[in-house]
Amino acid sequence: MPSTTTRATEILARPFTLGGLTVRNRIAMAPMTRGFSPAGVPGEDVAAYYARRAAGGVGLIITEGTYVDHPSAGTRADVPRFHGERALAGWAGVADAVHRAGGKIVPQLWHVGMARAAGAPPVPAAPRIGPSGIPLEGTEAGHPMTGQDLDDVIAAFAAGAAAAQAHGFDGIEIHGAHGYLVDQFLWERTNRRTDGYGGDPASRARFAAELVAACRAVVAPGFPILFRMSQWKSGDFDAKLGRTPEELAAVLAPLVEAGVDAFHASTRRYWLPEFDGSDLNLAGWVKKLTGRPAVSVGSVGLDTEFTKAFQGHGSGLADIDGLLDRMERDEFDLIAVGRALLADPEWAAKILDGRTGELTAFTAQALRTLS
Repeated sequence: MPSTTTRATEILARPFTLGGLTVRNRIAMAPMTRGFSPAGVPGEDVAAYYARRAAGGVGLIITEGTYVDHPSAGTRADVPRFHGERALAGWAGVADAVHRAGGKIVPQLWHVGMARAAGAPPVPAAPRIGPSGIPLEGTEAGHPMTGQDLDDVIAAFAAGAAAAQAHGFDGIEIHGAHGYLVDQFLWERTNRRTDGYGGDPASRARFAAELVAACRAVVAPGFPILFRMSQWKSGDFDAKLGRTPEELAAVLAPLVEAGVDAFHASTRRYWLPEFDGSDLNLAGWVKKLTGRPAVSVGSVGLDTEFTKAFQGHGSGLADIDGLLDRMERDEFDLIAVGRALLADPEWAAKILDGRTGELTAFTAQALRTLS
């Protein structure tokens, strides 16, 4: 039987093509919010941070979430935005640095919706908005979005997509996961609308589908659109968009029709099956149901799931044989790595080269440096 090193090279080092984008291997960097962009502008340190991971062997960089150009999009002043001359110039420098290091890069476009704290920067006067103004947790209600609000947010995402192509990026990822705005429309608990944007799964997916279509309309046909989705939400790990494959398919079908090229299916543990009766994880099911390529993610390279790792529990190195088994049978197409890459920017190269004895384990110290 081939060694783990040989299998890793054979399986993970394969190039992958999505539209006009070809990445050199199957390893992606997962998006992780950092808060290292004063006034929302990414500087040279941000460019160096991403370029270091690209130089360390990552094929595709998916940036941390970046706020689109809408007053209610954000909830922190130090999280990068993807609009405005200074911020976009900074992001152009990031993309150039990643390309010079041999990687490809897509920005994650983000609107936090009802996850926004009232009175928070970058626009303190902006209201908390959502499909029905329903918070994920027990905080005060927000502003149910009007038709004009829907149009404005969709236009902001489309502007971000056009800016990404204009400033040298290789595609975009739309953040439709974890209970943020786009996901708030998809989830029946936070979407109680009685117009065409609420009700059955297809109606709840209408806003996301219109948003995807608007982005698709302003970029080249081969410019990939990734869509990050999840079942779980921040603060509710048991939440479900679909309790059965059929229910999940009904949510995803409009997004495929609108122009999503690949889905990034977020889970806390990539090795867990999503539905009874099958070993497929969420990304595997999404690929099977939609026919689109899928990116998987969830505690890769860690000996514990990510929330416990952040709390300082575990933090050791886990083997990747189970991951290789899944990728060998093409259950999903790319694997996104998060915390392991915070601890070790050369994680990808060490895995591909068989230098696993040199890997640096993730610890709480990695959270303090994030370099």
